[in-house]
Amino acid sequence: MLSRKQQTSGVADNQQCDTYAWFSQRAWVEIDLGALSYNVQQLVKFLSPRTQLMAVVKADAYGHGAVTVAQTALESGASWLGVATVPEGIQLREGGIKAPILILGATHTPEQIHAIAHWKLQPTLCSPKQALVFSNVLESMNNGSPMEVHIKLDTGMSRLGTNWQEASEFVQLVQSLPHLAIASIYSHLATADSPDLTAMQEQHQRFEDAIAQIKAKGINPPCLHLANSAATLTDTALHYDIVRVGLAAYGLYPAPHLQNKIQLHPVLQLKARVTQVKTIAPGTSVSYGHKFTAPREMRLAVVGIGYADGVPRQLSNKMQVLIRGQRVPQVGTITMDQLMLDVSSIPNIQEGEIVTLLGQQGREQISADDWANQLDTISWEILCGFKHRLPRIAVM
Repeated sequence: MLSRKQQTSGVADNQQCDTYAWFSQRAWVEIDLGALSYNVQQLVKFLSPRTQLMAVVKADAYGHGAVTVAQTALESGASWLGVATVPEGIQLREGGIKAPILILGATHTPEQIHAIAHWKLQPTLCSPKQALVFSNVLESMNNGSPMEVHIKLDTGMSRLGTNWQEASEFVQLVQSLPHLAIASIYSHLATADSPDLTAMQEQHQRFEDAIAQIKAKGINPPCLHLANSAATLTDTALHYDIVRVGLAAYGLYPAPHLQNKIQLHPVLQLKARVTQVKTIAPGTSVSYGHKFTAPREMRLAVVGIGYADGVPRQLSNKMQVLIRGQRVPQVGTITMDQLMLDVSSIPNIQEGEIVTLLGQQGREQISADDWANQLDTISWEILCGFKHRLPRIAVM
């Protein structure tokens, strides 16, 4: 990720500094590290005193840039990092991150286990079979100290994890394996973002029952965690020793009814530049398929961003953007690299002007939630959809 200072000073990337200068980009993603730091600090204050915050930075930190986000989150009060895959963990280590990193996804192969040991990552164990594979591979490696592992229980998500009713047997097995050390036991909630708490409370009770079974066998788990962003904001009883926060750290709420719990600031803005302005006559059709026809003389602005950058094509003729602090409609089919705007209401629009697709200009703001609502999806998918040909530019 490049900082605004780097890009304006011409030290971004040796000979490529002109190419990556923010002011010459056709389109880019801005990451407000000040907003990220604020969100993490607010979340830490919101937690129970004994609870640590794990910043979930999988999927390139939800499209925000994993290493920079991880560094900022740790500096702002996070203690742990969560990723989905081994390569994501390695990327953080190569970026100089020394904090504990939990791999939330399942890993099985000897190659993965060797990498986990080498890079000092902490895996999730989901089944007895997986635990035995880890033990056998570590035995063959003559690994010195035991590997810290995290046990995943399925309490109702029906995804990764051993059934909660078999928790005590699973934990006893892992504890008996000499090359493994249990670092935590955790589960994941399926409906924490719902105003109806029934299913979440059932999962919570199952987790409690599983832990009680484990303790009845004389095993005292060193660390427990259950809450994602939604659960973190819903009930402090779900905080345990760690909370795993993703979306909230990036300044978005998992559900509308949670917006009054804590103040958050969106971290990501999506921007692009006008590349051409033209006037079209009444009856002129616009873009592929002629899905839009001008009802009157119109001024069109062509903007250098499209679905190959992560702007969903399904938003064609539905979305609005901001230019000079005003909302204007997008018209015609969104294409791979470009889209068109009706800027008839704004006089004298020029090539090079900045268009905000997500973010704030003046008093107006468009969020990932707005796009998600229009597309009947979730803001997580919107954030993760922005492709890497869009440079991430860090601003404070």
